Amino acid sequence: MHHHDLLIVGSANADLVVGVDRRPAAGETVLGSDLAVHPGGKGANQAVAAARLGARTALLAKVGDDEHGRLLRGSLRTAGVDTDGVLVDQTPTGVALIVVDPSGDNSIVVSPGANARLAPEDIRAAGALFASAPVVSVQLEIPLATVAEVARCLAPGARLVLNPSPPAPLPDEVLAACDPLIVNEHEARFMLGDAAGETPEDWVPALLALGPRSVVVTLGAAGALVAGPDGTRRVPSPRVDPVDTTGAGDAFTAALAWRLGRGENLSQAAAYASRVGAAAVTRKGAQESYPTAEELPGE
Repeated sequence: MHHHDLLIVGSANADLVVGVDRRPAAGETVLGSDLAVHPGGKGANQAVAAARLGARTALLAKVGDDEHGRLLRGSLRTAGVDTDGVLVDQTPTGVALIVVDPSGDNSIVVSPGANARLAPEDIRAAGALFASAPVVSVQLEIPLATVAEVARCLAPGARLVLNPSPPAPLPDEVLAACDPLIVNEHEARFMLGDAAGETPEDWVPALLALGPRSVVVTLGAAGALVAGPDGTRRVPSPRVDPVDTTGAGDAFTAALAWRLGRGENLSQAAAYASRVGAAAVTRKGAQESYPTAEELPGE
């Protein structure tokens, strides 16, 4: 019997958000709204999203001994996340600078801070957490050497879910452990380079050829494309009016990882995750936008 449904290994940031009428071009200055500070980071976002849905979730991350770190630990505990694996470092907590336009699209710059100090030895020291969960989810806002150590430290039979964001070249051993690799269009094109075709259906065989056991391509309002040993399938997303897309991909990934751990197949898990991602874009912010199971839109 697993103590957790899901272990998230990743970043914890303070999101500093400004709304703008339009995002600036290179060298241009625009006026924005008052600054809002929210708990964020891909790891913390996923942990909160899963916990709000009802998953028994643990987070392995590193924050600073500062106001932003206290904000993050408080928000995680409030959501019901097990924070025993949230380590405190003497470097500043990571920060994401986010600009959001009226359509809900965003541009993000991340200052990693303490996230860059989450080291392979921290992963090795967390054996009890890895043994406690059937699914481990990881992203790339922590050092790549640490991500590789996560792949090595999986418990027997555990499943690795990886979203390569922000995109970076992945070692073969990490790709081989992904089940699934979850990418959006930008991440897919980065990974495939000149081998990228024109459509998501073109990308899938090329992504699978890189080594992952399965692949999910997220397509925003168009849903997702899932591919694995049982073939390729489009999964639709509910129609909603988007307000802010910040953190929606993290909500999707967390929901999918949790449902895989519950025994659902990839298509079933992606269909549920699409409903979670759709609900998240109808509210402002990242973690505060995440729905409970009762708040999900219909199929």
